[in-house]
Amino acid sequence: MSENKVNKAVVCPKCGEMNKAEIYTGVNVTKHKEYRGRVLSGSLFEWNCPSCGYNARLAYPTLYNDMKNRFMVYLIPKIERFQLCDKELEEKYSNLRNITKRVVPNLNSFKEKIFIFESGLDDMAIELTKVAISQTVSKKLGGIEVKEGYLSMYDRESNTMGFTYFTGKDRKPYVQTARLEIYGKSKDIVENFAVKDKKLRGFLKIDREWAENILYRYKRAKKIEKLNKQKGE
Repeated sequence: MSENKVNKAVVCPKCGEMNKAEIYTGVNVTKHKEYRGRVLSGSLFEWNCPSCGYNARLAYPTLYNDMKNRFMVYLIPKIERFQLCDKELEEKYSNLRNITKRVVPNLNSFKEKIFIFESGLDDMAIELTKVAISQTVSKKLGGIEVKEGYLSMYDRESNTMGFTYFTGKDRKPYVQTARLEIYGKSKDIVENFAVKDKKLRGFLKIDREWAENILYRYKRAKKIEKLNKQKGE
């Protein structure tokens, strides 16, 4: 896959005219580096109505393939399934080994996964770290709801990473940094409690919901370990 383009009919939400839009169903950024910048800027999804000039951002499925860093991220707007098993797609890339494959529901998650994998990080551990730090942010802000957040900075030399969270009903951004030791602990949890997940085939949706489930398993195991220890005493 280098880059796959198709023309789709689009009705302008402003003037109602029907025109064509160039849709990218897949991009290979190792062969065509320019598409990386277009994905990260969002311009790959921008459309201008030739009739009235209205500018819109289209939401459509596209597969991002980075052969150099050995990962694929499949953007499928609003997808809810944890695992995407596309038989045709799996057969197409059946000769590829040790490729991390993810599916995401929106553009922000799409860009974040690219940043994570380009940085050589484990996205499972990042999601666990993100949840842990969001709890700290919530306490700092007086118990305000903190759900949506993204990795926005990673500096190995300074031993820090940063997350941008959107807080409260007005989704006010809040940036919180953390030491990499937290990420290291999250990696240990993944190694012990996400063994089956790491062996799954297909494109996986690794997000906050997944991380909270892993943390639940971890805390339950710790609780059982503590009870057994007390019984032994």
